[in-house]
Amino acid sequence: MPAFNCILLCYDGTRDGQHALKDGASLAQELKADVHVLAVLNNSVWVQGADITSAVPTDVVTESARSLLEEGLKKLAARGIRATGHFALGDPLDQIPFFANDLKVDLIVVGHRRTSRMARWWSGRNDGLLLDRVSCSVLVTMGPETGADAAVVESSGVDETARSAA
Repeated sequence: MPAFNCILLCYDGTRDGQHALKDGASLAQELKADVHVLAVLNNSVWVQGADITSAVPTDVVTESARSLLEEGLKKLAARGIRATGHFALGDPLDQIPFFANDLKVDLIVVGHRRTSRMARWWSGRNDGLLLDRVSCSVLVTMGPETGADAAVVESSGVDETARSAA
């Protein structure tokens, strides 16, 4: 296994992001790695919904995202992990590779949010592109499946046998 001396934990405060933070923290402790935490405020969502979101001041949203970063850093500090925090505005698929390259990380840890094929198509998500944009390893964490997650898997047409084979 390659040495993971520098790890980038991507944290957005969601349940999936919390699993990534927890699993990445455990790995970082085990490996005694340097830790960076990245919180990205996806401003493309704001551009698409400009009519609705223009009523909410941008600085309020930015401050909220920065507080999420601070929350992640405090959770790591509670585990005895000293981490450096980074905040970015933009598309996570652009910002994560930028920071990974700039910080020369060996491993990126991200959480995975289960969605149906229809939901992925509708949202235009192309999460797989992250792997094409980085030159380091990527750990995708999976939190425990909830009843809602099981329904998503069911509606996506993937049965348990196919999932376990993947």
